[in-house]
Amino acid sequence: MKKHLGLLIAAAILLMSIGTQSAMAQKTDYEKYGRIAISVVKADYPEAEVREYEYLGREKVSDTDVVDSFRFQIKEKGKMSYVTIKIKHNLTNNKLLNLTVETPQQ
Repeated sequence: MKKHLGLLIAAAILLMSIGTQSAMAQKTDYEKYGRIAISVVKADYPEAEVREYEYLGREKVSDTDVVDSFRFQIKEKGKMSYVTIKIKHNLTNNKLLNLTVETPQQ
């Protein structure tokens, strides 16, 4: 009985650690492109204050390529507006392929 209990506990610990590693890898990926998006907004809008930041999600565009989207609320010259950054990158080699900045028409 003790042997089975020990195996069960070991299996549970192993499964939990695998899930944690996967979540950490995904979070690291998310953070990398989030930092790039923040840098782009600050470079494109140097006088603006970044008020809010939201990760909009990931869209799969091919077997290896995805687009991560981020939305920023900025305050520039007393006016609030939104900027969306879309970053297309390759999951296989982790290289950035394309970056677009979208602003809503006033």
